[in-house]
Amino acid sequence: MASLRPITVMQLLPALEGGGVERSTLEIGAALVAAGHRSIVVSAGGRLVAPLIAEGSEHVAMPIGRKSFRVLAQVSRLRSLIEQCQPHIVHARSRLPAWVARFALRGLHGAKPHWITSVHGLNSPGRYSAVLTGGERVICVSNSVRAHVLAHYPTVPPQRLRVITPGIDPLAFPHGYRPDAAWQAAFFAAHAQLAGRPLLLLPGRGTRLKGHLDAVRALALLATRHGIQAALYMPGAREPGRADYLDEVLALARILGVGERVVASAPRSDLAAIYAISSAVLQVSTKPEAFGRTALEALSIGVPVVGYAHGGIGELLGALYPEGAVAAGDLDALVAQLARILRAPPSLPPVSGYALADMQADTLALYQDLLASNA
Repeated sequence: MASLRPITVMQLLPALEGGGVERSTLEIGAALVAAGHRSIVVSAGGRLVAPLIAEGSEHVAMPIGRKSFRVLAQVSRLRSLIEQCQPHIVHARSRLPAWVARFALRGLHGAKPHWITSVHGLNSPGRYSAVLTGGERVICVSNSVRAHVLAHYPTVPPQRLRVITPGIDPLAFPHGYRPDAAWQAAFFAAHAQLAGRPLLLLPGRGTRLKGHLDAVRALALLATRHGIQAALYMPGAREPGRADYLDEVLALARILGVGERVVASAPRSDLAAIYAISSAVLQVSTKPEAFGRTALEALSIGVPVVGYAHGGIGELLGALYPEGAVAAGDLDALVAQLARILRAPPSLPPVSGYALADMQADTLALYQDLLASNA
C-alpha cells in the first residue's frame, strides 16, 4: 500500500438531498478527514451539506447534475476549481457530473488528477452511462454491478473494477434496538392510523422504480387472503416533483380499500427507530437495483426484509436472509412470505460483514494504491 501522505480528493455528484450515493459521499468525506486528508465535494447542495461540513469536508455549490444544456456552462467553472484546489483524485459518482468533469479535465493547466468513477446503479447501457466505466479504477457497489459492467462494456479491463459494497455503522443500527417510549408516543400521535397494527415499511424515494404500487397491492392481499390488517408506511415517498406518482399510489390504496392504512412522508433522519417498530421491511423495486442499503440497515437491527430477488437486493438477501427473497414480480409469493413473518416473527442474528469501516478503509486504500502505482 502507498505511503499515507496527505491527499486531496474531490467527489462529484448532482446534489446532497438524500440517498445511497449521497450517504457514501459523506462517509468517504468523513474518513478522508479523519485520516488527515482534504475532502472536497462538488454538488448543487441540499439538506446533507450541513452534516458534510460538520464532519470536516468542504462543499462547493455547483449545479453539475442539472439535466439541461446549461450544465455545459459549469465545465469552465469546474476546471477552474480543479486548477485552484489541485486534487490528487477526482471521484465521480454520477453520470452527468462525470461528463462535466471529463470535459473540464481536457485542457487542464497544471498536474492532472487521477480519475476514479463509481457505478452506483444498473444504468441503461450506452454511451451516456459508459462514462462511469472509464475511470482508472471503477468502484462497483455490488457483484451485480460488476457483472452488469462486464456484460455491457466488454472493452473495460476487468482489473480496473473493484467491488466495494456500502457498509453500515452497527452503532447506528444496533441489533435489537428499540426506540424509547417518548419517541414511539410521538410517532404514533403523528400517524395514528399506523398504531396497533403490524407495520410494513417501504423506505425510499417516491419513484415508480421502488415498487410502491406492489406494496399497496400486497397490503390489500394480506387482508383479503390472510385476514391480516397491516399498515404501510413509506418514508421518503413524499418529495418535490413526485406528487403525481404519489397521488397514483394513494388512489390505488383507496380503490383497494386500504387507503386509511397507508401513509407517505418526506425523508426522515430517524430511520433506525422506524425500522425497529416495523414488522417487516419491503424491497420490491420493479427493476434490479445496484445495492440495498435500507435492507442492510433493517437486517442489522434484526428486522426481516422481504424483497424481489434480483440485482443487489437479491444478492444481499441471498447472503444475509435468504428466507426473504422471492422471485421478482411474484406478488403471491411476496404476500405468502409476509403472512408467515407476521404470524411468526423470526429471530434474526446480527449481520456479519458489510461494515462501514471496511468500506471506508477499502476506498481510501484504493486511492492510495492508485497514487502509488503512478508514483
